[in-house]
Amino acid sequence: MTTTQAPDPSATDTLVFRPAAERFHSQLDWLDSWHSFSFSSHYDPAWMGFGPLRVINDDTIAAGRGFGMHPHRDMEIITVMVEGQLNHRDSMGHAEVLRAGEVQHMSAGTGVVHSEVNEGDRPCRLLQIWIEPSEAGIAPAYGQQPFEIGAGWTPLLDPEQAGGAMAIHRPVRLWRARPSAGEQLPIALAAGSQGWIQLIDGSGTIQRAGGQPSAALVRGDGLGFHPAALTGFTAGPEAADLLLFELH
Repeated sequence: MTTTQAPDPSATDTLVFRPAAERFHSQLDWLDSWHSFSFSSHYDPAWMGFGPLRVINDDTIAAGRGFGMHPHRDMEIITVMVEGQLNHRDSMGHAEVLRAGEVQHMSAGTGVVHSEVNEGDRPCRLLQIWIEPSEAGIAPAYGQQPFEIGAGWTPLLDPEQAGGAMAIHRPVRLWRARPSAGEQLPIALAAGSQGWIQLIDGSGTIQRAGGQPSAALVRGDGLGFHPAALTGFTAGPEAADLLLFELH
């Protein structure tokens, strides 16, 4: 099932499996970070991203520590808070606290400088996601909101802001779900797109189309796929927490 190449649109059964243990790893006295794709000093030409998806970093940051002011440009940056809190400050004048269950979107555009520091009293965990915008040179922008995540797919990003989701400068859809043990979720993406699943916590199996054998996923695993390749996800013996991307 493993390949390092993006799916061929004509190969509907192709999967791109990124095992958690094979991700790049950065560890400092205050940061434990797992990178699904090439990032910072970690480089592998086979893992530069998946379509417009360029970064998925699973970061745990110690209390009182974090990233000082640093620049970005021409990137859509999405932060999904999993545990704890993160304090954000930027050159646009925002000074916000991002808490578990909230999602932050920042369009770096022509350039923005920001900091991300855990000013709480315990470690925080977040997934930071970078997506290429449809065009360069847009004005920087910021958004943040909480989401109630249940067993079904809750939209976090949607170009039409369906279901209260946020929109970014790329026609990407992103959902999050927390199915209970043994609960099944359908997977149905738009034709012409690419899909990616990222398992935040728990475990489960994916159901493949055409009678192909199912495959297991555990915490930290990622999976890229053609939209016709999968039909569903079933949580394992404990509740799962996962993201589903529809990429264009």
